Amino acid sequence: MQKAFVLGAGLGERLRPLTAQLPKPLIPVFHRPLITYSFDHLMQVGIKDFVVNTHHIPEAYAQAFPAGSYRGAAISFRNESPVRLETAGGIANVRDLLNEEPFIVYNGDILTDLPLDSLLKEHREKENLVTLVLRSFGPALHISYDVETGLVTDIRNKLGTGREGEYLFTGIYACQPEIHRWLTPGKVESVIPIFLRMIQEGARLGAVVVDDGQWWDLGSRAAYLAAHQALHEQGKATASAIHASAQVSPQAELRGLNVIGEGAVVEAGAALEDCILWPGATVAADAVLRQCIIRSGIRAEGVQMSTDM
Repeated sequence: MQKAFVLGAGLGERLRPLTAQLPKPLIPVFHRPLITYSFDHLMQVGIKDFVVNTHHIPEAYAQAFPAGSYRGAAISFRNESPVRLETAGGIANVRDLLNEEPFIVYNGDILTDLPLDSLLKEHREKENLVTLVLRSFGPALHISYDVETGLVTDIRNKLGTGREGEYLFTGIYACQPEIHRWLTPGKVESVIPIFLRMIQEGARLGAVVVDDGQWWDLGSRAAYLAAHQALHEQGKATASAIHASAQVSPQAELRGLNVIGEGAVVEAGAALEDCILWPGATVAADAVLRQCIIRSGIRAEGVQMSTDM
């Protein structure tokens, strides 16, 4: 399996106003776009070709990847306009770019290092049409799964099995190209109704439970901040917290973990605690900020706590 479809068209509504400036998959995590962590993760299991759908601020992707590649792997972008097609519609819309080959679907707003080898093994050996990666713990346990058969049996009791779900869906799954027979090109549709129909009609919707590694959905500011803290504490941060080009006054006070981006400025007398400054952000003299996220080009002043600017 050498292709992956990374979902990049989401609106990131829970992260506003941050996503007014960037699509959620491009928000910086230790000075790198979030989606590059997805690319690195997938390349570990041999993915060499990426397809990314876009909708919200599509030009930002061209700016982030002007050569249409990442570490030698090609990236094909497909804009969904004027409407966003959701997950199933998005897959149908890139069928020609996937070349009728097996592929992995990967949500572009997650950050994880869970091992993917077991996904490919389960998908291949069980000859599933689709194989989901699940976890047995997490914030949203909506998937019901039969360990003996290796098949998904219900999602949030939508099929009336009486089971609301015991597993978290990670947003990562492997697909055979035959999945396109279940999809309607141009239709705005989530993949969940497709999965439910597959269960009803006896198609192999399989799963594998992977509890190793870390997994975050960076859909909220709390998760975004927490992921930075965890990466730092576990020694998995990909770069220094303070970018080499940032200008931090010796008279500024930094407490906790402050991730200060490229070209950001922290003036004399400012006090920061557990904040994230995007590239080009400025913290004014004598400002006091705690757990704040400052976007590029914004000048933060005064006393602020748990605020996105």
